[in-house]
Amino acid sequence: MPWIVGVSGASGTPYAAAVLRALLAAGESVDLVVSRASRLTLLDETGISFRDAHWQHDLREWLARGADGKPGSFEADVSGVRHWSAGDLAAGPSSGSYPTKGMLIVPASTACVAGVALGLSKDLLQRTASVTLKERRRLVVAVRETPLDGRTLRHLVALDDAGASVVPASPAFYAGATHIQDLVDFVAGRVLDAAGVGHGLYRRWRGDLGGARPTT
Repeated sequence: MPWIVGVSGASGTPYAAAVLRALLAAGESVDLVVSRASRLTLLDETGISFRDAHWQHDLREWLARGADGKPGSFEADVSGVRHWSAGDLAAGPSSGSYPTKGMLIVPASTACVAGVALGLSKDLLQRTASVTLKERRRLVVAVRETPLDGRTLRHLVALDDAGASVVPASPAFYAGATHIQDLVDFVAGRVLDAAGVGHGLYRRWRGDLGGARPTT
């Protein structure tokens, strides 16, 4: 069964790329839903146009790019990915009878959070998240926004009450980050931790104060 990865319009497309690479490296299959708003963000942050008719080429180019924008930083095999258009409300993931392991929304905009919390299902991403909740499957929401107002906080509490895991895109520094990719990978790793997917994206805390500090 696949994991569904939904990419909404919030800034943070490198987080989505890191999660996708790690899922594929772990041998997981992925159903991908890229919202219309996220395509504008992807174009702005990477210069890549994500097109339904050429999604494999565009996804391969996206996943090969590092968090610093450098192309060719990673090898990207997208054979384990199935893409669904965000406007296709008859797609497989729109139904609870379509078997999945769960869904990861990375990054999640406040508009996406509101839509899922209120059950609006205005596109396939929101519909799939609603299905994931009603089927009691794992839903991880990596919200990427600041500051958060009261409405969004209430929406996040509603998602938590419904059984979702809310994972703010907040990198930590105890893992010894020396590059922007390390910070991105930490957030991606925490998303995968919430989903129960194994990975080696960051150095875990072992109770050793200063263990990640470079020696001089």
